[in-house]
Amino acid sequence: QVQLVESGGGSVQAGGSLRVSCSASGGAFSSYTMGWFRQAPGKEREFLALITWNGGITHYADSVKGRFGISRDNAAHTVYLQMNSLKPEDTAVYYCAADRTIQPGTRMTQYEYWGQGTQVTVSS
Repeated sequence: QVQLVESGGGSVQAGGSLRVSCSASGGAFSSYTMGWFRQAPGKEREFLALITWNGGITHYADSVKGRFGISRDNAAHTVYLQMNSLKPEDTAVYYCAADRTIQPGTRMTQYEYWGQGTQVTVSS
């Protein structure tokens, strides 16, 4: 069983930066593709970014490409999402998730383990 715990959320003004982290325990973190998703009030949860087990492949949603960066530290069992040039529409609960399948993907159903989420609020 894998437990994921997000941290680092908070409030920031538009144009600012924030880094959220996701610490994993249990399971084989270094073998998983890790993803970040978010869910705004009244909206469906959406894919943001993924990183494969060794960091060799990263992939971003168009909405955050060029502004967000995903990285991981397998020794620390942690994945990060660096968020720059934040906009009010980035306000949401941010979730990390772990995918044990071989082929990385953006579908929520592909990710078996989820964290509880961390709130990010961007004010104008």
